[in-house]
Amino acid sequence: MTNVATSRTTIHRQFAMLVLASAVAFPAFAQTAQTPATPDSSAPAASAQQQPAPQASTAAAPAKEGFWGRVNPWARKKWVKKQTDPINDRLGELDQVNAKNAKDIQDVDARAQAGIGRAQSAADAANQAAMAANNQAQNANGIAQGAAGHVNQLNSTVAGLDQYRQVTEADIRFRAGSPVLSTAARKQLDDFAGSLANEKGYILEVEAHAPGAGSVGIQTSQRMAEAVKRYLATQHDIPVYRMHAVALGNARGQSDEDNKPVRVSTVHIRLMENSLAAQAAAPPPGASASTGAERP
Repeated sequence: MTNVATSRTTIHRQFAMLVLASAVAFPAFAQTAQTPATPDSSAPAASAQQQPAPQASTAAAPAKEGFWGRVNPWARKKWVKKQTDPINDRLGELDQVNAKNAKDIQDVDARAQAGIGRAQSAADAANQAAMAANNQAQNANGIAQGAAGHVNQLNSTVAGLDQYRQVTEADIRFRAGSPVLSTAARKQLDDFAGSLANEKGYILEVEAHAPGAGSVGIQTSQRMAEAVKRYLATQHDIPVYRMHAVALGNARGQSDEDNKPVRVSTVHIRLMENSLAAQAAAPPPGASASTGAERP
């Protein structure tokens, strides 16, 4: 009986050892199956050189699943590093690509900002040039309008330069056949010259009439007209260019309305004023008027 019990105990112990050995052997077998076989060192070097080198960008083929799947609780550091190295390499490549893309984006943004700045500067310069051109156009328009108004004024002035109106007149009588001024004639000329003190833009029409036919009457009337002009020029400083004389002899003048023959020696003086010239030569308001006759 003792021997039977001892043999049973031995069998139980052997079975337990077998189970324990199996439990230890299975993980080792799974790790061995997942680890790729190392190349045989005895293989010739030529065959190793003939094999093409793997592409750097090609991802490593996933390892086969072992007894424990992709997770091996008894994996060593070398095996873990071998599994994670392709992932780290791929992450490094992605970091480089991201860095390059970020740099390209910064370059594009910098060029875009520079282009926007140049375009804005050009637009500002064009705006300033347009404003300057607009101001010049407005100034030119104002100058043109002023010139047009000035031209119109000049046209009206030129058109009215030969328009005269009679202001006053006087008849200076002479003795028959004598060109000498009497005292009464001088008094008339003094009064007439006194009315010219404030006149501007005027002329004097001097018509001399004397009885006598032909050249006798013309010569006598011419001496009378010269006597009147000489007295006004020497005694009253009347400019000679303002006095226009004509010797008509016994011919009737434009003011004579009847057909009676000339019987009295007379010099007819008319003061003719140009309104535009007088207005242009008039002193400004508040200025003191001239007390003397106009000088040339």
